[in-house]
Amino acid sequence: MKILIAGGSGGIGLALVKACLDKFPEASVIATHNKHQPDFFHEQLSWHLLDAINEGQVTSLAEEVGSIDWLINAVGFLHNKSGQPEKTIRKFDPDFFSESLQVNAMPSLLLAKHFQRNLKQSKHPMFATVSAKVGSISDNHLGGWYSYRASKAALNMALKTLSIEWQRTMPKCCVASLHPGTTDTSLSKPFQSNVPDGKLFPPEKTAGLLLDVLQKLSSEQTGRFWSWDGSEIPW
Repeated sequence: MKILIAGGSGGIGLALVKACLDKFPEASVIATHNKHQPDFFHEQLSWHLLDAINEGQVTSLAEEVGSIDWLINAVGFLHNKSGQPEKTIRKFDPDFFSESLQVNAMPSLLLAKHFQRNLKQSKHPMFATVSAKVGSISDNHLGGWYSYRASKAALNMALKTLSIEWQRTMPKCCVASLHPGTTDTSLSKPFQSNVPDGKLFPPEKTAGLLLDVLQKLSSEQTGRFWSWDGSEIPW
């Protein structure tokens, strides 16, 4: 088994790298980092520098790694030093919105475009992306967070559309959108004060739960949105 994890240097991404090595001891894991490579090494792990919104770099990586069985994209963006999720439309900023769309939606499209040939050789290919429940339009009851919600909804639409195409061209592949729950990472750190007791997961728990979900999926369940507990989320 050969697994590629894009965004393997993030909180959930690195936990997924470690969980895959633990859960699938015979697997080879390829992980990407954007700026700083984590200080974690394993004989069956290889690190690669990748800016997931740089098409040239995505193309080069696809040519380098060869066939794979699973591709899990954990690249994501919620806030930066100058921008936070908007509580009101008065806080909407076009640049922040553009960055949210670019980082949250574009990597999965580029990875799908250039790695479909790599996945096609697998007997049970999987293409999964860490999304967020706030990207569900029908589940939006609180409002706010315009850029993050819109970018994750765009991601979900891209994955649904991809699953329809690949049902024709790569029918063995399962395309999955994943909600990890609120995880104790730098991404969620500023927003943890209102998380109910027991609902803030350590990254290790989140990674294990997400892999449990993926192991149960088949091509018959492609194009759906799954929560960490295995329940399906409406688009």
